[in-house]
Amino acid sequence: MTEGRTAWIFPGQGSQDVGMGRDLYDASPAARALFDRADEVLGRPLSRLCFEGPADALGATSNAQPAIYVMSLACLTAAREAGPLPAPAFVAGHSLGEYTALAAVNAFSFEDGLQLVAQRGRLTEEAAKATPGGMAAILGLDEDLVQALCTEAGAEVCNINAPGQIVIGGREDALARAMELASARGARRAVRLDVAGAFHTSLMGSAVEAFGRAVSSTEMRAPEAPFVANDGGRPLTDPVTIAEELVHQLTHPVQWVRCVRFLASEGVTHVIELGPGRVLTGLVKRIAPEIGLRNINDAATARA
Repeated sequence: MTEGRTAWIFPGQGSQDVGMGRDLYDASPAARALFDRADEVLGRPLSRLCFEGPADALGATSNAQPAIYVMSLACLTAAREAGPLPAPAFVAGHSLGEYTALAAVNAFSFEDGLQLVAQRGRLTEEAAKATPGGMAAILGLDEDLVQALCTEAGAEVCNINAPGQIVIGGREDALARAMELASARGARRAVRLDVAGAFHTSLMGSAVEAFGRAVSSTEMRAPEAPFVANDGGRPLTDPVTIAEELVHQLTHPVQWVRCVRFLASEGVTHVIELGPGRVLTGLVKRIAPEIGLRNINDAATARA
């Protein structure tokens, strides 16, 4: 086990506030070029939507996913422009953040990753409308108990974020029943999340076939650093296996606790979170408090 290793991690959500990325665009020529290139690739002004809104349009799944992808890579680009970053021994991302992580280590191009993320956003938004559902955070129960009450209620585990913080999802009736069971069995809280659908559950099944075609038509390369996948927290380097993971995670839970515990077990002593917000650094602190943390989410932190 090597001491002093660094990992880069990338969020799948964050503070999608109007104005996100504007300071990076103004302060960093490299970040500005990335936003401009994203507008060209998508054929629409994503950067203007990030900077000016409206907020409801920016928050829509089909826009939020490419916006977070571009914002996260703009943070990385600006930080590299400001000075050298420690090279990653591993990269990982939470949900959508897997795509950013893979682009960061050249498993595919920025442009190809953006096209995939845009497709993912559109298809999962359509799936959420076709099969309505929701998600809720269950606080204070362990994974086995949450899995058992989901099975009883007909809901599913979506994200295992930290010890005692698990997100579940499903159809409205199943989700409501699971939340009732969680409260009855000692959960500290059961909180509905403001999301468009039941992501990382079988309710996203209608997106799988079309998205699988999009992934299979994308040129994949071996990443320049091992990619720690949401499915079980295992490192992947084979392009075929990585492509399978991207499709698999649409309908399966994000095993973030396992990802972070793997990093710690491999001697990672520092983690850099790149992207909007600081959700992942908070989760890492709970899972592996011995790991040092840095968050890069704007022009100021990119220069720090």
